[in-house]
Amino acid sequence: MSSVTGESSGWLVLIYRVPSEPTRLRAAVWRRLKSLGAIYLQNSAAALPVSVTAERALRKLRSEILDMSGTAVLLSCAVLAGEQEVVAAFQAARDDEYEEIVDKCEDFLGQVRKEYVAEHFTYAELEENEVDLVKLRNWLAKVTERDVFGSSGRQAAEQGLAVCEQTLEEYAARVYAEEAESR
Repeated sequence: MSSVTGESSGWLVLIYRVPSEPTRLRAAVWRRLKSLGAIYLQNSAAALPVSVTAERALRKLRSEILDMSGTAVLLSCAVLAGEQEVVAAFQAARDDEYEEIVDKCEDFLGQVRKEYVAEHFTYAELEENEVDLVKLRNWLAKVTERDVFGSSGRQAAEQGLAVCEQTLEEYAARVYAEEAESR
């Protein structure tokens, strides 16, 4: 479904069964599907909007499930009834991810505030915070890429990241000023 036209382009559905032991196999499949942005239609039936990237990833995961002595079938389909519910579940999953990003942005801002309180204005601290900001940017990019229906939480996540970037710029300026004074 395109967020512009409102028309469906179809879904990929992975229906699978993984041996119950060891439990780490089930957890690995669940983590992989979550990282792809898939939603569960029911137990062991996960769906993603059709895309070349999603198909490639689900084909690979199917192969891995078979290697675990499990069973898996990958279907390409159209929803005949209930598409609004499927799309709403997909959007809710994206909104949850965007909300997590907003929470992590708040954690990031708290960490930078701690640097100010502790008066840690060093290149090492700046570098550590830059690494964290890059992680946030990459995470937002991944979620945005799979947000094919334009979920409402995107704007808050983008704004949160913008505040983080501005805060880090201000912190960097302070680090540079402190470093110049110590010379």
